[in-house]
Amino acid sequence: MTSEKKFLIIAMLFALVALTVIFLSGTVFLPVFIALILTYILNPLVAKLTERGMNRTLAIILVFLVLVLLATLAILFFIVSIKGELGSIEINLPEYANRLYNYIPAGVKAYLDIETSEKAYQHLTTALERLRGISFSLFKETFAVVTRAFSSTLAFVLSILGYFITPIYLFYFLQDMPELKTTLLNLVPERYRPWFCQKAAEVDEVLSSFVRGQLMLCAILAVLYSIGLYFIGIDLAILIGTISGLLFMIPYLGTLFGIVFSMLMAFLKFHDLLHPMLCLGWFMLVQAAEGGIITPKIVGNKVGLHPVVTILALLMGGQWFGIFGMLLAVPVTAVLNVFFRSLLDYYRSTAYYKGA
Repeated sequence: MTSEKKFLIIAMLFALVALTVIFLSGTVFLPVFIALILTYILNPLVAKLTERGMNRTLAIILVFLVLVLLATLAILFFIVSIKGELGSIEINLPEYANRLYNYIPAGVKAYLDIETSEKAYQHLTTALERLRGISFSLFKETFAVVTRAFSSTLAFVLSILGYFITPIYLFYFLQDMPELKTTLLNLVPERYRPWFCQKAAEVDEVLSSFVRGQLMLCAILAVLYSIGLYFIGIDLAILIGTISGLLFMIPYLGTLFGIVFSMLMAFLKFHDLLHPMLCLGWFMLVQAAEGGIITPKIVGNKVGLHPVVTILALLMGGQWFGIFGMLLAVPVTAVLNVFFRSLLDYYRSTAYYKGA
């Protein structure tokens, strides 16, 4: 066995051990992983500032301040908007409940022992009282479990602490990004560096198109959804529109959420089919604009995944790793697709394929 093959075997074993350790210590490494994602998103802004002559540390601090300012303004706007919408929904809540009660079939009412509205309110009051008791018991049990975990294992403390020091991870990753790139490139043998740089550039193009484009796309969709639902007259329009836009990080989920909840709120408020159909039509219109105009302009076609492949990736990611797996399913599959295309090109260049 040649020394090169021995090195490859050792490297693969080392990578396997490292992945196993990360998987078993997921709660500790998750904040680090989040910091790496944020580093990838924010590093181009820091790089542009440093190219204009600004010190890298000052550039990172400036990006941090702008990010905190934007996040604070967004949260304040969201809180003020939701507070007003909740006031409106509180006024209309009894009417919504009565309308919803009237649509329950008589057989279901008899089965649930809510033939009259008085019985329904009585059962609701009893359920709320039980819920308060359950909530208090659940709080006590949860507190006991957390207390035992806090006193018995250091991992719990470290996992909580990790989220508080995520900004510190992010700062050092941004600060050391040029050195990290140079160190990683120096680990690659010189004969493989052109191929490595080419593939790294392709992966960066795919990820930058998806990650940064997807964030901008979610923000645009949240604004469009909220504006449309507001003018239709839906209660909680901003809340439903914003959540629908954010959930678009998982393809199709945000649209499904927005259609279902907006049509339900429209039906309960207006008691007709026109307004639910307006909500459905608005979501379909925005989706058509997203697929035909917004996504090609922002994300482009660099991700290059077929819709069927995207759906399968989402389902497998959700089954294996839950909601976090669904978030990462599309970008990870897009990166794997880069190497799959390279493997396919290599296969087409072999003598076996050419029949030589």
